[in-house]
Amino acid sequence: MSGAHVLLDKIRHKQARVGIIGLGYVGLPLALEFARHGFEVVGFDVDARKNAEINAGRSYIPDVLTAHLAEVVTAGRLRATSDMKALRDMDVIDICVPTPLRKTKDPDLSYVVKAVESVVKGLRPGQLVILESTTYPGTTDEVVQPMLEATGLVAEQDFFLAFSPERVDPGNTQYTTKSIPKVVGGIGARSTEAAALFYGSVLTTVVPVSSTRVAEMVKLLENTFRAVNIGLVNELALMSRKMNIDVWEVIDAAKTKPFGFMPFYPGPGLGGHCIPIDPFYLSWKARQSGFECRFIELAGQVNGSMPEYVVSRVSDALNSAKKPVNGSRVHLFGVAYKKDVNDVRESPALDVITLLKQRGAIVSYTDPYIPQIDEHGVSLSSIDAEEALRGGCDCAVLTTDHSAFDYTRLAALPLIVDTRNALKHFHGDNIVRL
Repeated sequence: MSGAHVLLDKIRHKQARVGIIGLGYVGLPLALEFARHGFEVVGFDVDARKNAEINAGRSYIPDVLTAHLAEVVTAGRLRATSDMKALRDMDVIDICVPTPLRKTKDPDLSYVVKAVESVVKGLRPGQLVILESTTYPGTTDEVVQPMLEATGLVAEQDFFLAFSPERVDPGNTQYTTKSIPKVVGGIGARSTEAAALFYGSVLTTVVPVSSTRVAEMVKLLENTFRAVNIGLVNELALMSRKMNIDVWEVIDAAKTKPFGFMPFYPGPGLGGHCIPIDPFYLSWKARQSGFECRFIELAGQVNGSMPEYVVSRVSDALNSAKKPVNGSRVHLFGVAYKKDVNDVRESPALDVITLLKQRGAIVSYTDPYIPQIDEHGVSLSSIDAEEALRGGCDCAVLTTDHSAFDYTRLAALPLIVDTRNALKHFHGDNIVRL
C-alpha cells in the first residue's frame, strides 16, 4: 500500500496522530476540535507556560472552554509539549505560528522557518504537512517545499504538503473553527486530497482549490477586502464630521438596502493579527512582481491615521471644557483590539495611549480582558471599572466596546469620546462621537 493510501486510511479511521505547532488563537481551537472528534493530538509550543496550562486542562483563550479542554486532556487525546522531536511520530503536522511584519513592513517568516526546521529534522515518508499561517502567495512552494525536500524526500511522492488559511474570528460565537468553511490547496492533487480529507473528518465544510498559491491568496483577499472597506468608511467618517453629518446614521440607513451594500463601521484604527498586516503581505509580494498596490496602500494610510484622529477628538473635547491635553487625566475604556477578546496585538488603543502620553496626558485604562500592558513602549495596569468611574478623569475614551461595560454609567461621565458608537442611544454635550 502506498504512503498516500496508508495516510488516507489512518485519517478515515481517526488513527492519524495530529501535531499542531503553535497553540495560540488558531492552533489551540484546532487541536481541541480534532481531539474532541477522537484523534490523538499533540500540541507543540515554545512557551512552557502554555503547555503547562493545557496539560493541566486549563484554557487561556476565551473561545476555548476549560471544560472542553479538560475533557480531552483527561481522556489522553490532547497533550502539549515543547519537545519538537516528537514531530517525527506525527502523521499530520499543522503549522499555526505567527507571521508578523518587520518594522519595514516586510513579511517576517522567521516563526514559519523555525517551525519547518523542526519538521525537517524528523520528516519521514507518508506525513502530511499543512501550513495555516497567513502569508504571501508562493510561501508554501517557494519557502516550505524546498526546505522539506532538502531531506531528499520528494513532495507529492514521499510526503504531502498543503496550505489552508486560518479563518479564526476571536470572540465570534456564531462562526467557530468547526463551522467556518475551510479552504485547502495542495502542491498537487494527492496533497489536496489528503488535506481535504483530514479537515473534512472534523470540520463541517471543506473548499478545495487548485493550488497552494490560490489558497494563500484567498486569505489575503478576505482581509484586504475588510481593510479597504474599513479605510473607506473611516475616510467617510472624517469627511462627514467636516460636513456636520452623522456617519453612523448614514451607515444605518444605507444598510437597509437589501442588495449591493455591506455595512462597515469606522473606529479608532485596525487591530488584531490579520487585518492590519495581511494587506502589506499582498502589496509586498505584488512589488516583487513589479505591481504597485496603490489602492490597498492608501487604505492602509487612512486606517493608520485613525489613532491620531482619535487624539485630535480628545484634544477638541478637552478644549471645549477649557482644558489642555497636557496634564489632563485621560482614561481609556478598553484596549483589546476588538470587543470581548483578550488580545492587544496591533490594537489602535496602544497608539492612542502613546500619542496621548507624548502630548503630556496622564493616561490610565480599564479592560476586564487585559490586566497588564507591557509592549510597544506602553507599560500600564488595568484599573477596576468602578474605581475608574469613582476616581474621575478629565476625559474618557471608549476605545473597545466590551459587553462588560456599564454604558449607562459611561454615558453619564462629564466628558467621553466614543470611538465605537456604543453610546448611540445616549445624548448629551458630554458625549463626543468619532
